[in-house]
Amino acid sequence: MSATWYTATVADSRRATPDGALLTLHVPGWPGSLAGQHVDVRLTAEDGYQAVRSYSLASYGPAQQVELAVDRLPDGEVSPYLVDDVRPGDQMEIRGPIGGYFVWRPTQSEAVQLIAGGSGVVPLTAMVRAHRDSGSTAQMRLFYSVRTREHAYFADELAATDGVQVHWQYTATAGRINAAAVAAHTIGAPLRPSVYVCGSTGFVERAASLLVSAGHDPMRIRTERYGGT
Repeated sequence: MSATWYTATVADSRRATPDGALLTLHVPGWPGSLAGQHVDVRLTAEDGYQAVRSYSLASYGPAQQVELAVDRLPDGEVSPYLVDDVRPGDQMEIRGPIGGYFVWRPTQSEAVQLIAGGSGVVPLTAMVRAHRDSGSTAQMRLFYSVRTREHAYFADELAATDGVQVHWQYTATAGRINAAAVAAHTIGAPLRPSVYVCGSTGFVERAASLLVSAGHDPMRIRTERYGGT
């Protein structure tokens, strides 16, 4: 991870879910990122007070624009501003890219199972995009657990992505991820897929436990948790 803080200018801000927004930032000098990495975002108040939070990247590659998705948390210090108040032209600082473990590279040839809970789909979307753009023939599937389609990030894009099979589980009607869903809608353990799981701590722990119970090698399960405010 670079120690450099880059000045980022908001190029676009749009509501993506009832409680979330997508931000596109223009970042001169940005070194690029791998699919699955994240950044630190630093905001500075007029009185000099600073707050830093980490957010996953939906974007990847060498472009000097990065895309973030932010959920508004009711008692949050940073997320309400990023979701409700930030406007094109506003500036903030970002540092990164961060992380070399929870990433997917086009050179990977093994089958890949992505499992997302809520906004945990953000770094997995970067992987789907990288898989698509690279022309990879490796099998890739996405299991997306989210309250309703209205609450899903990148719903239209993911539904239209060729080469990646997506299963949606709407928890408002179908409940939480369970053993039956894992068995029916994910790549089986005998194929030894690399598995990437991202979501809240509770979701990640439950999904990882179900995968291990289904016979997946724990060493092939990579996890990422979110919880920034």
